[in-house]
Amino acid sequence: MPNRSHPRLARRAVLAGGAALLTSCAGATGPATGFAFSSPEDAAALRGRSAMPAAGTVQRAAARALQRTPKPMARLHVEGTLPGQGIFDESAEGQRELDAMRDLAITARVTGNAAYDAAAARFLAAWAETYRPSFNPIDETRFESLMLAWDLLSPAARAGLPPSADALLRSFAEGYPRQFVRGTSAVNNWHSHRVKIAVLASFSLGEPPAVLAARVMFDNQLRANIDRQGEVLDFAQRDALHYVVYSLEPLMMAVLAARRHGQDWYGAEGGRLGLALEWLRPYAEGRLVHEEYRRTTVEFDRIRRAAGLPGFGGPFQPVVARRLYGMAARVDPQFAPLAQALRTNVWDDAWLEVLWPRA
Repeated sequence: MPNRSHPRLARRAVLAGGAALLTSCAGATGPATGFAFSSPEDAAALRGRSAMPAAGTVQRAAARALQRTPKPMARLHVEGTLPGQGIFDESAEGQRELDAMRDLAITARVTGNAAYDAAAARFLAAWAETYRPSFNPIDETRFESLMLAWDLLSPAARAGLPPSADALLRSFAEGYPRQFVRGTSAVNNWHSHRVKIAVLASFSLGEPPAVLAARVMFDNQLRANIDRQGEVLDFAQRDALHYVVYSLEPLMMAVLAARRHGQDWYGAEGGRLGLALEWLRPYAEGRLVHEEYRRTTVEFDRIRRAAGLPGFGGPFQPVVARRLYGMAARVDPQFAPLAQALRTNVWDDAWLEVLWPRA
């Protein structure tokens, strides 16, 4: 399918509007009182799901993490680097620690075992005390896992967290909308991940002005990133369906979080997210084939391809879209058959299956 040129979309006014909304809550400094994804009722409902195959996957991961000593970092950096370069390897391990605290917190709720609750709190506290946000969303996208863990801690464990835990959530919720970004980063997958972090963190705070600022970012990104035919800007930039998925996944996570709060964001901006899922559908179903990255405009893609990193050449593999359509099926039943077809025995999204089981 040929690439279509995407209109120039500099959203300065909307970004400025988001910053203005943040000003209205700039004085708020109290503890976070909301939830990112799982309400207290959702968390309580996890008890007894241990028989789920996905829960078994999560519990095995949590058991491996239970005795680990947290090794928090003040900064993560993986964007634009390869394994063995800079702090990539240490950062990748740090990202796994963020996922570990999520798995520990889920397992604590599923099993009722307080040792997992304490371990999740120990990891979260260590990272909150040490980490200093860079507001690079590619580096920080996995802090999603920290926010999911925060939701699931017992009231006692959450009460025992240092003030830095609330400060970290607030820094994400308020800091991301305040960042002024220029060029394609303001509208491509980079910004989609900014939106996700801002949305989850703002819901964690439970403050309407922060949520409204994140919603401004979300709506703006739908207009900027997805055209009226459903094509995602990243496809024109990277000539890769992998990056279409990578740009849509964080937006779908924002939709799921909003749905858990009783808000329907899926139909926003004329349903552009649904249009993008329809645009991608024939590739995810295997009816159309696309050779990835042949005409990418990004030099780093060519570097990764030359380095032999998996996925940076050859045809698009539909399984890459497994998590995306699994998320979509939770709010749009028409995608349920495709999500089921893409499902494999590899539970790389086991945490989502436990937190929000699909029929």
